[in-house]
Amino acid sequence: MPSRLSPHTSARNSGWASCSALAGAALLALTGCVGGTSSAPTAATANTNPLAYYQLQGNTDYIHDPTIIRQGTNYYVLSTDGGQGGNLPIYCSPDKINWTRCGQVFSSPPPEVLAVFPTLTSLWAPDVSYFNGLYHVYYAASGFGGNKSLLGLATSPTMNPTDPNYHWTDQGIVLSSTTASNFNAIDPNILVDTDSSGNLTHVWLTYGSFWNGIDQQEINPVTGMLLNPATPAVNIASRVSNSTNNPIEGASLVKHDGYYYLFASFGACCNSVFTTDTYQIAVGRGTSPQGPFLDMSGTSMLNGGGTILLSTSGEFTAPGGEMVYIDPVGGDTITYHALSDNQNGLDYLFVNALTWPNDWPVITTAP
Repeated sequence: MPSRLSPHTSARNSGWASCSALAGAALLALTGCVGGTSSAPTAATANTNPLAYYQLQGNTDYIHDPTIIRQGTNYYVLSTDGGQGGNLPIYCSPDKINWTRCGQVFSSPPPEVLAVFPTLTSLWAPDVSYFNGLYHVYYAASGFGGNKSLLGLATSPTMNPTDPNYHWTDQGIVLSSTTASNFNAIDPNILVDTDSSGNLTHVWLTYGSFWNGIDQQEINPVTGMLLNPATPAVNIASRVSNSTNNPIEGASLVKHDGYYYLFASFGACCNSVFTTDTYQIAVGRGTSPQGPFLDMSGTSMLNGGGTILLSTSGEFTAPGGEMVYIDPVGGDTITYHALSDNQNGLDYLFVNALTWPNDWPVITTAP
């Protein structure tokens, strides 16, 4: 089988924390390791495990760090590049089950990205959102093991590739980090915040990986760029002692029923031996988009907290790179990737329903 995709680990270390793979089709959330020694609280269990069997059809492999959005009756997933051709490939589905490849954002990396990374062939970790009459795709460009990175932006008036108005416009670089920075400019995520009447109030850009953890800055809703570039970022999540054995990345911030929920990927991703990956999905919640985000035991995600939602189980290893999509029409959804043990760690797309019993999220198998 094809070898696995390895898109975006920001720091490598032989001392990765390891978690025991716990089996059992009745488990939804499994107790995972935090820092290799301590454990995090786990969310409520459900009747089935999303990783116990695979239910999607069509083009669903080689998909890493997916993001999802609905336009009309169709759903669109974008992914990190890797084996599919094109930069930031796009997949389409009428039902979140059957997926076909339907395009890409770029045919090659934009010139301003190549000016920073002349040999770059792959863009990472896109995030798709809609505001100011346009679909916005933020993406990352970087190299393995370092924090010389950047976040770029492309926009289109529609996601539908058959619409005559369909066209992705390169909007340039939003922010960047260097080897002298204390953060890593990858894994972008947008929250379009609204008031009780549904009017836009703020657009929040959440990003980061390893180093100081997860940062946040505000976006100008008209330009899609930073609202106040000189304003320092707000750090909203990190791991204990900022150790490379406690990585955090892949954040997704959403608002539901008066709370803000910060989802993140804990653990090791993209090791050369995929069975040593310890990726797992965690969450905390708060009453402000800038936190603090507390787990179910009351520990802040700035102090090592995070309620584990999903960990390795059965055939599939290291779920992560998640994005949560609040959809009042089609139902709230979480999309992520996981690695098939039966196919040498091949990256697969997962699209699952997200429910909120007692105002805490639970992943269920049905999309």
